[in-house]
Amino acid sequence: MAETVPMALSLPARYYIDPDDYRAELERFFGAMWFYAGRAGEIPGRGDYVLREVAGESLIVVRGEGGAIHAFYNVCRHRGTRLCEQGAGNTGSTIRCPYHAWTYDLNGRLVGAPHMDRVEGFRPEDYPLSRLAVDTWDGHVFVNFRERPTASLEAQLGGMDELFRPWGMGELRTGRRVVYDVAANWKLIIHNYSECLHCPGVHPALQKLSHYLSGENEPAHDGYLGGRMGLRDGVATLSLDGRRRRDCLPGLGASECRYVYYYAVLPNLLLSLHPDYVMTHALWPRGAGRTEIVCEWLFHPDAMAAADFDPEDAVAFWDITNRQDWHVCEQMQLGLGSRAYRPGPYSYREDLLPAFDRLILDKERAARGE
Repeated sequence: MAETVPMALSLPARYYIDPDDYRAELERFFGAMWFYAGRAGEIPGRGDYVLREVAGESLIVVRGEGGAIHAFYNVCRHRGTRLCEQGAGNTGSTIRCPYHAWTYDLNGRLVGAPHMDRVEGFRPEDYPLSRLAVDTWDGHVFVNFRERPTASLEAQLGGMDELFRPWGMGELRTGRRVVYDVAANWKLIIHNYSECLHCPGVHPALQKLSHYLSGENEPAHDGYLGGRMGLRDGVATLSLDGRRRRDCLPGLGASECRYVYYYAVLPNLLLSLHPDYVMTHALWPRGAGRTEIVCEWLFHPDAMAAADFDPEDAVAFWDITNRQDWHVCEQMQLGLGSRAYRPGPYSYREDLLPAFDRLILDKERAARGE
């Protein structure tokens, strides 16, 4: 007789629809954890920057002197003006406030403050940009609101850095980027990503290439949820026709080329590691019922240098699959707003979902001091 598992119920609706819960939860996850801020390749040169909007804050992630990456609050220390307005660009050698021209170097030091020279007690070194902690993992940039985090990024990753070393993600380059605006809570996107029982009905093209019961989940960790799914016989990768038009990534063995690995790196990075490319989803909560999702397809530079390189086989397949996922997440968001909704039981094959729910509840209890 097959072993049974205890029944676990989904969370009450407030965790997905209540604005107050939403704001408090962002503080518990994004305010306390290392969160994904994009690829280092987005800011390749000195002064290149991107803005990231999360938990009510605007953050500048910039490439400084000597190639170091820094993150600062997008707030001038003079009177609070936003320093950068465009979502990405190059600041040159300094970051200059557009209001009163206070100027900072790329390390955040105040180097120019007009008409402050006669102000008694004023010292430029007392007014650097407010800094956040930054670390990188294999080409991925992570930021932590705490300048001195209580735990390292390595500790939060819990061994994923070693597990996924063969993919050489730091060497990969972005071949395509698509931005989606999804009318669903960010946690529903993670729930959807962490199970494939919906795949036969929602993703018929995916089901033809990878059987929905081929999944093998790893035990849930506070920093990630994930596992792998096998490719069907005769299928070489996830593309429109299952054919692989590029070599397998050079660090992979034969066994690794027969699976796709799906990991939610909490709180906001979804990693899909294929034999010949890697796909990422960056989740940016924009409200209790809205999430901006930035999807990128990463390829090896040698593949991108080929005269016939075309990422469309992978992009088109996943764009269809993504939109199918976003649709059902939006339908679930609508259902959660009904007075008829009550928490329902998870299947034994949805084990990562109650594990994520337990983390949500644990963080809530810890915030209350319990």
